[in-house]
Amino acid sequence: MPKSFLIDTTRCTACRGCQMACKDWHNLPAIETKQTGTHQNPPDLNPCNYKLVRFHEHKDENGRVVWNFFPDQCRHCIYPVCKDVADMAVPGAIIQDKETGAVLCTEKSAELSYEDAQAVIEACPYNIPRLDKKTLLLTKCDMCFDRVSNGMQPMCVKSCPTGTMLFGDRDEILAEAKKRLAIIKKTHPKAYLADPRDVNVIFLLAEEKEHYYEYASFM
Repeated sequence: MPKSFLIDTTRCTACRGCQMACKDWHNLPAIETKQTGTHQNPPDLNPCNYKLVRFHEHKDENGRVVWNFFPDQCRHCIYPVCKDVADMAVPGAIIQDKETGAVLCTEKSAELSYEDAQAVIEACPYNIPRLDKKTLLLTKCDMCFDRVSNGMQPMCVKSCPTGTMLFGDRDEILAEAKKRLAIIKKTHPKAYLADPRDVNVIFLLAEEKEHYYEYASFM
């Protein structure tokens, strides 16, 4: 049974526990950052950060400031375009695990030419893969495949204190997503599920995607 995440942004407090847990589990090194005028840090996904809580601030129709938080990561698409593009250059550079649905970059991704790696990156509708210039590997969230394969939850889900993130069998996650959406729509009528038919990481958004991140959803 394929696995899916539900990321309910209405519950996210931007504690960034998921971001740190991901970094810690994957033993990713620290990187130098600087103040850029936002609490979001680092500024973008990179080979040392597979998960990033994005911050967006705007005023609503009543002039009140609204903060939206978006725990960005690979969507583990049901039909991953990145894999299709990579296969045309180096078959096996990106694979999809049939049992979980996880989309994984492999060591073969280092065999991609720079141009082919860029083509893979640009093919992603969610702007996710990053090229590690030191190892030449493509990098991104791997669904904590080692943990999931052993019956454990991804670290981001395990670390979340607010119930923002859930993980489990796809059918169960979709059912819970629809249930939560029906409740949230009572107070946020524009709320919707981002691309639930196409991805295994389903975001529940309270507003249009431009109030989160330009790549928050494909449609």
